[in-house]
Amino acid sequence: MSAVISPSLPAIHWIGGEWLDAGEHHDSINPATGEVIGQYAEAGRDEAEQAIAAAKRAFQTTGWKNDRALRARVLNNMADRFGAHHDDLIEVLGRDNGKIHAHAELELLTVGQTLRFNAALALTEAGRAAEIEAGSLSMVIRQPTGVAAIIAPSNSPVALVLRSLAPALAAGATAAVMLPTPTAQVNALISQIISETPELPTGVVNIITGSREAGDVLVRSPDVPVISFTGSSKTGRTISANAAPGLKRLGLELGGKTPMIVFDEADLGEALPTIVNALIVFAGQFCMTGSRVLVQRGIAERVREGLTRRLGSVTVGPASNPTSEMGPVIDRANAERVDRMVEQAIDAGARVLLRGGLFTSGPLSNGAFLAPTLLEVTDSSLPIVQQEVFGPVLTLQVFDTEAEAITLANETEYGLSASVWSRDIDRPLRVAHELESGTVWINGWATLYDQFEEGGFKSSGQGRMRGLAVMDDFLEYKHISLKPGTIKEPQS
Repeated sequence: MSAVISPSLPAIHWIGGEWLDAGEHHDSINPATGEVIGQYAEAGRDEAEQAIAAAKRAFQTTGWKNDRALRARVLNNMADRFGAHHDDLIEVLGRDNGKIHAHAELELLTVGQTLRFNAALALTEAGRAAEIEAGSLSMVIRQPTGVAAIIAPSNSPVALVLRSLAPALAAGATAAVMLPTPTAQVNALISQIISETPELPTGVVNIITGSREAGDVLVRSPDVPVISFTGSSKTGRTISANAAPGLKRLGLELGGKTPMIVFDEADLGEALPTIVNALIVFAGQFCMTGSRVLVQRGIAERVREGLTRRLGSVTVGPASNPTSEMGPVIDRANAERVDRMVEQAIDAGARVLLRGGLFTSGPLSNGAFLAPTLLEVTDSSLPIVQQEVFGPVLTLQVFDTEAEAITLANETEYGLSASVWSRDIDRPLRVAHELESGTVWINGWATLYDQFEEGGFKSSGQGRMRGLAVMDDFLEYKHISLKPGTIKEPQS
């Protein structure tokens, strides 16, 4: 059976090198229109177990785990295949995920880089050796853990699944991948592209579109020693608890509440448009969404006015409209959830600077569209400040001193990313050092490179998803001690 992205055929699973139409069928909905754009098969326990079994078989019976050169070639070949399907991915992301063209391009920007960087790591990753004493040699090698369960979210399904899959494959692991049901049509295209990759051994990558039941099987299975998950902190805690009996290796990138800290001496001509972009990219459905702006009192009024005006002029619309600057959130239920959070914040004392929210009339009312919202708050304990909204809602808080800015920025359970805006020569680095955050941008936002680590402090996760540390989750250290002896002088 071949994979075809078509409304007349269901999106199905790819397990053990074969296409499997199994599980319950459901409709895929375009979040911009509410219209059915296709069907998909939802995996349950059986499909998850089959994916694990296929990955385990490939790990044990193929030369994948021992052939670095093959792994590097496959990852480079995979990058070529994703590049060849670039336009197809843009189109399907627009229909199934709601991404406008520019935001889909942003998601795909890292795909080739991620795959090729990890191809290089497959060849260059090494252990170490030392002769501790004459005739006695110790070496450390790193070997793949086995089957990796990879669970990716719906906000950036292409980029985020490959961010975990590429290092797993580079390390020599095999994979049972679960992608989310809201992006089933995208999932099918991802599966098709990977299935076309030259030299990829059968069963090394297995992909299902799964339910919570399927995910639970992946997390609990004794045949899965490592889990790489991107998603909410709440789900990350559940995964951690369910994986604990097996003492599994966990790589988790979880929620975020990125503070954008704007000091009096900041260049507002650069800062304000960046803050707007940090909110509206992916309609606020980004773990690094700039969801909090902290502004020093001397420029607070200028920032209030500037953000209100700029956010109020954002063109919200479907991916099919080339003038759209922000698309919908993933579905209507989430749009309504975000709007309720805003209403609750207003009831709790947040001051409305711009009340966006749900479209209740006109063509956009049929979709999951939200206009941007800007709220000023003085109480950091409000849920709108503390909880990840995952929608285009920005809070504004005013501070007086550098120390107060740092306190406010750190006053949350999250620590994924932060942004500091200042033209002072010393202040930005000084502040960055004190922020409880895995990534800090100075006079910028969302600058990510595969060469440098990405991940969170506190409830934003554990492990790192990029950089030289990216393969650590998928490798075990092994110490080998041997005594080759020394050349002895002949007896006279």
